[in-house]
Amino acid sequence: MKLGARMMKTGLAVGIALYIGHLFEFISPLLAAIAVVFSIQPSIYRSYQSIIEQIQGNIIGALIAVIGVFILGNDPFVVGFAIIIVIGVTTTMKMNENTISLAVVAVIALMDTTDQTFWFFSLSRFSSMLLGILAAFIVNLVFLPPRYETRLFKKIDQATTDILQWLRVTTRQLSDEPALKYEITRIQDDMRWVDHTYLLYSEERTYFKGTRFSKGRKLVLFRQLITTTKKSFDVLKAFYRLEHKIEQIPEDFQDAVVSELDKLVNAHEKLVLSLKGRIKQNHKQSLRRVEDPDIPMLVDRLMRVYEESNNPEKLVFLPLASQLMEYHYQLEKLKRLLKSYQSHHQDDYIQTMER
Repeated sequence: MKLGARMMKTGLAVGIALYIGHLFEFISPLLAAIAVVFSIQPSIYRSYQSIIEQIQGNIIGALIAVIGVFILGNDPFVVGFAIIIVIGVTTTMKMNENTISLAVVAVIALMDTTDQTFWFFSLSRFSSMLLGILAAFIVNLVFLPPRYETRLFKKIDQATTDILQWLRVTTRQLSDEPALKYEITRIQDDMRWVDHTYLLYSEERTYFKGTRFSKGRKLVLFRQLITTTKKSFDVLKAFYRLEHKIEQIPEDFQDAVVSELDKLVNAHEKLVLSLKGRIKQNHKQSLRRVEDPDIPMLVDRLMRVYEESNNPEKLVFLPLASQLMEYHYQLEKLKRLLKSYQSHHQDDYIQTMER
C-alpha cells in the first residue's frame, strides 16, 4: 500500500481537529473530523476555494436548520424537508458535491434531538464543523504542499519515453501485439493523469511578479509538451492499427518511413533532454543540422505511391500521413517555444525528482 500526501494530510487534519475539539470540550468533535474529510483538496488554490464555499454552505445549512427547528420542530420528516431545501439552494448556487454533502451533514447535526439549550447546542456543533474546515485548510497549506510542476514533468517525461521506445520497435515490426495493446491502454490513462495534473498546476497561484512571468512561460511550454506527446501517441496508435498492412507499401518507402520517424523521435528526445539541462547550449546548432526530419517529402512520396497504384486499400495509410504531418508541426512549435523559454531562463531546468 502506497501512502500518498493527501492520505497523510487527511489523517493529520482529522487528528488535529479531534484534539482541538476535545481540548476545548466541544459537544461533537466528531463533526470536525467529518468536515475535514469533505474539505481536504489536492491543491492550495482549491483548498482556498473550498474553505470559502464550505463556510457558505454550512451557514446556509445552519440557517435553514435553525429556522426549521423554530418553525416546524425537529420531526424526522421536517429534517428531510430541510435537507431538500438545502440541496436545492446549494445546487442552484452551483456548489460542488462535497460542499453540498457537508451542508446536509450540518442540517442533520443541528436538527438532532437534544436536552440542552438549542442555541448552545447548535453553536457548538456549527463551531465543530468550522474547526474541521479550518484544520483541513491549514494542514493543506503547511504540510507537504504539492509540487505539481515536478510531478507533471516527470509524468510527461515517462510517457514520452515509453511512446518513443514503442515507436522505434513498432516501425520495425518487432512489437508484441498483446503487450503493445496493453501499453496503449496504460499510456492513455497516464495522459489523462497528465491533463488533470496540468489543470491543478495551472490553478496554483504565484505572488511575485518575476515568478508569475516564469510560471506563465512554463504553462505555455508544458501545454505544448503535452500536445506534442499526444501527437506522438497518435502516430503510435496509427502504426498499431496498420501493423498488418505495412507490407502493402514498397520496401523502399517503408525504409524511408523508419528513417524519417527516427529523426522525429530523436528530435523529440533531444528537446526533452534540453529542457532537463542534459544538453550543452553550444551543441544545439550541430544537433539541429544532423536531425532534420523531412516529413513533407515523406508524404509526397506516399501520394505518389497512391497515384501509381489502383489498390484502394492503400488509402488506409492516409491517416498515418496526416498524423506524421501533425506530429512534425507540433514538434517544430515545441522547438520554437523551448528556444524562447531558454532565452529568458537559461539555467532554469525542469526537475524530475522532488527535493
